[in-house]
Amino acid sequence: MTIIEITENEDFKKRLDVFITNYLKNAYPRAKITSYIDENNIFVNGKRQKPSYKLKIHDLVEYDENNLFDFLNPDLDLKPWEFELDIRFEDDDVIVVNKPKEMLTHPTKFENEKTLCNALIYHCKGNLSDLSGKNRPAIVHRLDRNTAGLMVAAKNNFSHEILAKQIKEKTAKRKYLALALGEFEQKEGVINKPLVHYLKNDVKMAIAEPNQGLEAITEYKVIEQFKGCALVELELKTGRTHQIRAHLASIKHPVFGDSLYGAKSFMRNEFYNLKTVEQLLQSYYLSFYHPRTNELMEFQLEEKDFSKDFIKVLNFLRSKNEY
Repeated sequence: MTIIEITENEDFKKRLDVFITNYLKNAYPRAKITSYIDENNIFVNGKRQKPSYKLKIHDLVEYDENNLFDFLNPDLDLKPWEFELDIRFEDDDVIVVNKPKEMLTHPTKFENEKTLCNALIYHCKGNLSDLSGKNRPAIVHRLDRNTAGLMVAAKNNFSHEILAKQIKEKTAKRKYLALALGEFEQKEGVINKPLVHYLKNDVKMAIAEPNQGLEAITEYKVIEQFKGCALVELELKTGRTHQIRAHLASIKHPVFGDSLYGAKSFMRNEFYNLKTVEQLLQSYYLSFYHPRTNELMEFQLEEKDFSKDFIKVLNFLRSKNEY
């Protein structure tokens, strides 16, 4: 789900359909947005509202981004993409891949040809679940474009339902490694801060006001501390958009290279020559129970399988910059 808090005076008394059209950067006709709202698919403060509803400060606008994307792109036909996937496990029900950096998990309004979905369509010959919508075949959970690592995808709806339930009930586990800027005073802890979409940006997330937004919980533990940077293990207890990135930034330890969350302004002089393609965040551990056999499936990447950016900076820190 996407939740947007109205905080800007310029949006006060703006029609709901106009606001959503603007929020999506006018990429779609207002008439289509109005039709979507007319079908009772957008909520304000938990209640269905008409397209003509006038927004108030601190209103929470909520919608299902997958459902909206499918509604606005009904004729989108995903093409198979011949790409050599790094497959860690595959059978008739599931496929586990090590997603490379700079690859989108699923299509967006700007790109719909070279995503993980397109590669899965080619590899699996279209035999994938469709519970997340026709434009997101097989996708049970996602990684940001520049977050690399382990993902599980569903090859049929039976498997998809069970995997999605495990993620919701937290019996499936996902652990990440991040290179986070700064020196941690607390070597481990829990970040429990609800998230909302940052106004005027349909990508960035922000910390919500108390008792608002979507619940978001991240556990963290410092594995190695360097001067001005740390290798941190993180485990998701919820799965919100940009959860780790927004949470680490909120405690003044943004992920190395993450310009969206202000990492550039935290960079120390000794790092200026270390260029990366955005954030250094790696999904390195994944476990779940096989949807058909109930066998515990565990996968963990070795460092050599991390993104090149991650390996480069980690090696530098270990050789030049460790306490």
